[in-house]
Amino acid sequence: MNILNVVQHTSADYLGLMEDHLEGRRIRFRYFRPFTEQGTIPQATDVCDGLFLMGGGPWGSAGGRDVPTLQAEIALTRNMLDQGKPVIGIGLGAQILALAAGGSSESSDLEFSVGYSRRVEQDALGGFMPERFPHAVYMRDRPVLPADATVLSIDDAERPSVFQIGNNALGFIGHPGFKTAMAEDLIMEFEESPENPAPMLERLQVTVREIEDALVPIMTGIIKVTGLMKTRRRIPLKLE
Repeated sequence: MNILNVVQHTSADYLGLMEDHLEGRRIRFRYFRPFTEQGTIPQATDVCDGLFLMGGGPWGSAGGRDVPTLQAEIALTRNMLDQGKPVIGIGLGAQILALAAGGSSESSDLEFSVGYSRRVEQDALGGFMPERFPHAVYMRDRPVLPADATVLSIDDAERPSVFQIGNNALGFIGHPGFKTAMAEDLIMEFEESPENPAPMLERLQVTVREIEDALVPIMTGIIKVTGLMKTRRRIPLKLE
């Protein structure tokens, strides 16, 4: 059974609907919560088969309100990429992935939006990415992709919404498994929240079924691209 390390930046933003898909494939995941009193991020030497970097609500990466563990997470992600291990970044996590891969990030206001993404690479996610699928974003700042990144889909404003770096690293600007309750908790958890979020909450509520349906092929594609179901040989650590 393969193991994923999942870094949260806020208690409200987690794997969401993606959890059931991982559990159904017997892929284990363990959460790291550096924002808690005893919390920390994973170490590069931890035994794991991949890394998820979650969103951060109003936390960003472009200097206005950086997540406190930003530099440590960039270093961790770069190490994972160097090891050839899969990395999936969502929201703020996608910014961290871009930074670790040689890109950057640009400042933008906290955004809460629900729209659609359109596939621009026919074989995106191993051919499993839907041609059009929901795109729910709750994020401050935006990634600036490194030159060697491949844009897989674009949003309603024709900005990158999903991108790939190398063979097995993926960045999602929106959360493909977002739940209405997650957005509600993000709004309540922080003093800073989007202006007049009610219309977007309503739109998200009526889009939930589409999100659930689109996540089926998206998760199949994520598993295919990252190889998360492949059996990996682990070398046990030697104790002194």
